[in-house]
Amino acid sequence: MNVNNSRLLHLLDVFSQFGKTPLNGVTRFALSNEDKLARDYLIKLSKEAGFSIKIDAIGNIFIRRGGKDNQLAPILIGSHGDSQPLGGRYDGIYGVLAGLEVLLSLNDHNIETERPIDLVMWTNEEGARFSPAMMGASVFIGNLSLTAALSEKDKDGISVEEALNNINYLGTDDFASYHPYAVLELHIEQGPVLENNQTEIGVVTGALGQNWYQITLTGLSSHAGTTPMNMRQDASVGMANAIVKFNKLGLREVVNQGRMTVGQIKLTPNSPNVIPGQAYFTLEVRHPNEQSLINIERKIYQILNDIARENNLVFDIKKVVSLSPVKFNSELIKTVQESCNSLGYSWEYIVSGAGHDACQLNHKFPTSMIFIPCVNGLSHNEAENITDEWCKNGARVLLNSTVALANKI
Repeated sequence: MNVNNSRLLHLLDVFSQFGKTPLNGVTRFALSNEDKLARDYLIKLSKEAGFSIKIDAIGNIFIRRGGKDNQLAPILIGSHGDSQPLGGRYDGIYGVLAGLEVLLSLNDHNIETERPIDLVMWTNEEGARFSPAMMGASVFIGNLSLTAALSEKDKDGISVEEALNNINYLGTDDFASYHPYAVLELHIEQGPVLENNQTEIGVVTGALGQNWYQITLTGLSSHAGTTPMNMRQDASVGMANAIVKFNKLGLREVVNQGRMTVGQIKLTPNSPNVIPGQAYFTLEVRHPNEQSLINIERKIYQILNDIARENNLVFDIKKVVSLSPVKFNSELIKTVQESCNSLGYSWEYIVSGAGHDACQLNHKFPTSMIFIPCVNGLSHNEAENITDEWCKNGARVLLNSTVALANKI
């Protein structure tokens, strides 16, 4: 069975207008007016196609195409509709609209599945406006309380609850007893691997675990002109050495898909003629293996301890995020793999380097993901792009996999 790729490409163009930026990207923050436009249009299209709509208390939208037996657990497909500032036009929304195309294609072919199929648009996956990321999915599975989520505020002091009310998406539908048979999320890879390998589909086996650290090195601020080099307690030198050593440690883990990134730095007092007495920086570590994350953390402490001793500094380290590696459901991975084979697409196993709503859902429901390549591996960038062929390939694999699962009794 095929999808109507022209229709899907048109929908992607239409939705890219909701928050369009000058360089053809998208800024569509969660629960913004631009998000409302996307939500409203998705619901309009779904109602016109005869699908039923439900909205929960955190604003997640659920669109149902009924099956022969609507008492059977549904197949849940979809992704998120919000974006990063100056983000791309495919991140998240491609998975939503390809999911809608699955439902519309089934209508086109007058196919009735045994199980119902639900399409979801999750609230605030990106975390660009409200913290934390993956909010809607986290509330949905109970990893984040609804009360805590609704009370989160953006930089302007507007709470999630107020924002939901402002755009009329504070839903009342109860999903306490909802338990899908399977969850599939289609997404762009957001990295260069598939394109570099000329592979059409990524069969996602899991996602990297993550540890985020805040590190402070403290020395002594003093005059840059009067303090000899060998008598300094320069926190910036300690930080520079640490960054180089962390990079070398990360490079040794490349073969195991490990990644280490220093993303923020701050020197105090941050003056041209004062030796920095304090250096603050963040370190993010990602790895698919839990024990490796533990081993890397031990090495981080060793590196900081050595640098502090060598440079007469004191260090402080706080772990602010700790996410275990994700392993997706083996049967769903097999289903996606079989779909690729039946459609004649090249595929490879891939571990997601990014977090996704599916990673949260995997805590509670059988879950997996499907990746397509993106041009030059770019994402969270206005230049984010996919080819028409990649677009079709992903949607066809999603359709084939969804139908296979929806016809299992």
